[in-house]
Amino acid sequence: MTPPDDAASRATETCTDTSTEGRYVGDRDLTHWYTPLGRQLARLNRGLSRRLGAHPALVLTLIVGLAIAMVLAFAASRIYDSVTERDGVAGFDQPLLEFAMTLRSPALDSFVTGYTDVAGPVGMPILAVVVMVLLAVLRRSWTPVILIVASGAGSLAMTVVGKDVIGRHRPPLRDAVPPYEYSPSFPSGHTLNATVIAGIVVYLLILRIRSRRLRVVTILVGVLFALTVGLSRVFLGHHWFTDVLAGWVLGAAWLALVITAHRLYLTSRKTEPDLPLAVNTAVSSAVRTPAGRTDTDTGTGTGTASRTGTDTGPSRHGTTPTREGRRSPE
Repeated sequence: MTPPDDAASRATETCTDTSTEGRYVGDRDLTHWYTPLGRQLARLNRGLSRRLGAHPALVLTLIVGLAIAMVLAFAASRIYDSVTERDGVAGFDQPLLEFAMTLRSPALDSFVTGYTDVAGPVGMPILAVVVMVLLAVLRRSWTPVILIVASGAGSLAMTVVGKDVIGRHRPPLRDAVPPYEYSPSFPSGHTLNATVIAGIVVYLLILRIRSRRLRVVTILVGVLFALTVGLSRVFLGHHWFTDVLAGWVLGAAWLALVITAHRLYLTSRKTEPDLPLAVNTAVSSAVRTPAGRTDTDTGTGTGTASRTGTDTGPSRHGTTPTREGRRSPE
């Protein structure tokens, strides 16, 4: 039979090894806040988590972030009006569309149409659900579900608000590749959704990737996907360049808010005092050693089992060993 102390020790070691997993990107601790504003947000979120729980606090933070994102979408629509009136960036719209038309061919048109459909109203939800389920099952956590659902809902809401407020017409049908689209043009929903969903998936992946080279490759693939989806919309004549640019900017802003909400969640989980069930069970078995029984490791008759699951004997300084092995934040 395995001695209780050994079982507790191994259980704690397993927990300790994974206690920081999902909290670091490389050497960067996501629960460390470098600015006064960040530290203040972290303090507020810890108080909220103590009252509601970590996951409900995360959901509430995302709802607040969504409200901020909606304000950003409205502000972007107002800025767009100002830009187009002065013919700033919008001055590139027609020249870029005309250049894209010179690159077209039947084979390339078919390929780009199929590619852009991946980020469409059918392809992107399917892709997001598949990735979400895989990550949730592999990690045994609701966190990927919450983050991906919130990201998708936010990008959809920003797209709807932007299109309804602006009501901009798409490029003329004679300049577009079929099948044609008739909804308002600003912002590009394909681009915004691709930026947000690809971004949050990349973020969730690099949290568990230890190789720096593999993290860089993962980030580059996500960035390339978002960029090429946006450019494909201009190539097909389904959007103006400014529509795509707005999709990139709004998507990046919403993605930053979602990641910030998750960092606040990780910060609140880091201070959570509960031990996993396996550790609690092992420690409970270890501390039930009868008084006066000789401990295997120390040979003392009054050894005290530490909270880490290893028998340390009486503390030399009269202090109680600290508890380790907290639950791994997701």
